[in-house]
Amino acid sequence: MSTFIHENFMLTNQTAIELYHNYAEKMPIYDYHCHLSPKDIAENRKFNNITELWLEGDHYKWRAMRAHGIAEKYITGDADPKEKFAAWAKTVPYTLGNALYHWTHIELKKYFGIEELLNEESCERIWNQCNELLQQDNYSVRELIKRSNVKVIGTTDEPTDDLQYHEIIAQLSEFPVKVIPSFRPDKGLEINKKTFLPFVEELEKTVNQNLTIYSEYVEALLSRVQYFHEKGCRISDHGLSEIPFAEFEVDELDRIYQSGRKGNRVSLEDENKFKTALLMALAKAYKERNWAMQIHFGAIRNNNTKMFHKLGPDAGFDSISDQGEVAQPLNALLNSFEMRDSLPRTIVYNLNPVYNELVGTTIQNFQSNEAGIAGKIQFGSGWWFNDTKPGMIRQLTALADQGLLMHFVGMLTDSRSFISYSRHEYFRRILCNLVGTWVEDGEIPNDPALLQKLVENICYNNAKNYFAIEVE
Repeated sequence: MSTFIHENFMLTNQTAIELYHNYAEKMPIYDYHCHLSPKDIAENRKFNNITELWLEGDHYKWRAMRAHGIAEKYITGDADPKEKFAAWAKTVPYTLGNALYHWTHIELKKYFGIEELLNEESCERIWNQCNELLQQDNYSVRELIKRSNVKVIGTTDEPTDDLQYHEIIAQLSEFPVKVIPSFRPDKGLEINKKTFLPFVEELEKTVNQNLTIYSEYVEALLSRVQYFHEKGCRISDHGLSEIPFAEFEVDELDRIYQSGRKGNRVSLEDENKFKTALLMALAKAYKERNWAMQIHFGAIRNNNTKMFHKLGPDAGFDSISDQGEVAQPLNALLNSFEMRDSLPRTIVYNLNPVYNELVGTTIQNFQSNEAGIAGKIQFGSGWWFNDTKPGMIRQLTALADQGLLMHFVGMLTDSRSFISYSRHEYFRRILCNLVGTWVEDGEIPNDPALLQKLVENICYNNAKNYFAIEVE
């Protein structure tokens, strides 16, 4: 039987094969947004078994296992690690047509040299082979990163984090990968969520000040922006369920903040005023420091209340959301930044593909060469439920239709797994096949220099040039 993950996997024409093997395959990885643990990197964690490495925190797999009827005990519960792996192996054959089937077998081959398909029959052999390899020194976290040819990692960090692990990593002379924090102040914007008051209290402890009025709260957040900047941060990230925008008067903001500070729920209009004002202040701070601002929108989270109470957030009970109106608030929000000379380099990701063309056309309204870089405002890569073959193709073609694909900053992992760098390979194969198909169909010229530039820009060079981070 031929190998499933072969060298020309997903490459369906000769041009795609040449583009991938001559250019894309060789490019380093610039993983500017992920959820890897800085602690694990600083401590160079080694994994006791493949379950720890592969299933710990991976809600993509958890969702598939639940859909296959696996009991929660074997997903997030107290079952033995081998039992959990067996439950995943039992599920894998049923993920045909899902990106999980591809990712699973790419990772097994790329990191463990295993070409056998994972299923109930092969489970024991693959469990033993993976675990034997994981005992070797070159399977530590830092070695896995280096083997993946990663140059930059952008983690996701709370504004109140002391970033001690980033300081440790920065001092590792034998580890050449840049690991930088990213400023993620979501809890500080969500004034109507239960996480808001605990966040304010934690921020007060961090800055050693009572934040009794709105202006003090904003200044405290901005002081954390500066702290992150001093620790090497050059990227922020904002996860928004919906794009907010509302006109506000400055003297309204303290009333709204005071209400939220007391644990009271504010009106939707006041919530949007609060978020708009805070995003404006943060965007200004980002631009002043030459940061890039990421905006992820369109997820509806923690939909299963029973399981949320049992397991907490990020357990696999989120899905794609919609929004009654996106075009007006998104344009208005970016315009409000622009009108105040506060529009930083910005990447907008939408989780609902219905909005692909909408986002693609919106970002063109605010392009400029002011930052000294082409593609100042970016349409972010297929995110979460869209980092699949159809999702990536939809995003790439929408961007090409409405903007300039040549300037796209490319793929990111958005993952908690240290072997999820295979997703960059997956993306690059899809990209090369799409471009190769255009060439074979006569839609774009078969100009080797032009095609090399397109592929290498998207795989790595654009990200290297876009973010204000020095990379060797």
